[in-house]
Amino acid sequence: MSAGKLGLIAGNGRFPFLLLEAARAHGLYVVVAAIREETDAEMELRAAADSGVTVHWMSLGELSKLIETFKAAGVTRAVMAGQVKHKQIFSSIRPDWRLAKLLMNLRTRNTDMLLGAVAKVLGDEGIELISSTAYLEPLLAKAGVMTSRGLSEEEARDVEYGVGVAKGIAGYDLGQTVVVAAQACVAVEAMEGTDATIARAGELFRTLGEGDTTLSRALTVVKVAKPNQDMRFDVPVVGVATIEAMRTAGATCLCVEVGRTLLFDLEAMVKLADESGIAIVGRAATASAP
Repeated sequence: MSAGKLGLIAGNGRFPFLLLEAARAHGLYVVVAAIREETDAEMELRAAADSGVTVHWMSLGELSKLIETFKAAGVTRAVMAGQVKHKQIFSSIRPDWRLAKLLMNLRTRNTDMLLGAVAKVLGDEGIELISSTAYLEPLLAKAGVMTSRGLSEEEARDVEYGVGVAKGIAGYDLGQTVVVAAQACVAVEAMEGTDATIARAGELFRTLGEGDTTLSRALTVVKVAKPNQDMRFDVPVVGVATIEAMRTAGATCLCVEVGRTLLFDLEAMVKLADESGIAIVGRAATASAP
């Protein structure tokens, strides 16, 4: 294999495109395994405009085709980028023989276990799965307040509480996001994803404390990595859509984990947050209980 080749297993959203651009900027030839159920069709146009990119479409359950595609192209290093909806993994998947065998041998079928097993199969076939943040380190969250306003005292307390709760649920591979208010947990992420969790919190919170003017009406969103986060997959990501979901839900504060959360379109995120009165902060997170 040429040292200048990289396999890209592309899920949905902008993540695959950002990683593709970064890899191309490093002079790498990129072989994209595009997932029919997830990858944006724009990926085909991107490949058509760049002779250094090829795209191969396959379904989510076609593990054998993924391996065969990379091996035929001489790929020995690959990266996963972009979300694959958890409900897709566990409900819509039609596994080929290789993936079916892998699934039967899993002790539990959570995301970490499944993707870790896929990474091992790839490794056994001579394809090393590398960190999802490879080539994107500048986009990792840094410590401190990123918006024009900082946290209120109430938001700071909610962040402190929320980090402990979020680390707890992340440790069980349930999700990476919690929404809290007045040091109480309003919503916990599961298979629905971050933005849907925020929306659910907004709907739920509108029904709480009606007529009780002593209850804080502000929601704080906390997103963290798992305590033993494998940076090869399921890395926390936030972007403009997260801020839009927060604005709709009435959330006023977003806390992300430093060095382990990717921030896409940070300038646009901050602009929208400032317009919406939302504070964004990066902080280190510990697994201590709230």
